[in-house]
Amino acid sequence: MVDIGPSCALLLEEYPMNVKKVGIALVVLFLGFWMFTDPNGLAEAAKSGADRGWVLTQELFTAIIDFVGALT
Repeated sequence: MVDIGPSCALLLEEYPMNVKKVGIALVVLFLGFWMFTDPNGLAEAAKSGADRGWVLTQELFTAIIDFVGALT
């Protein structure tokens, strides 16, 4: 374990870093940068992601229907 010293430990106790908020901020900044530099690429990625999500949803419900049908 690394000894960070009492002043750094006190600083970390007083101001805890919220990793979730920092991660969300980085994702928003990345998407904003992508939107301004390549809007067509972002739109195409969103479209293909939504299409794949729909296909996965259809496959899930088909599998559930097949499973319930096999039970009877």
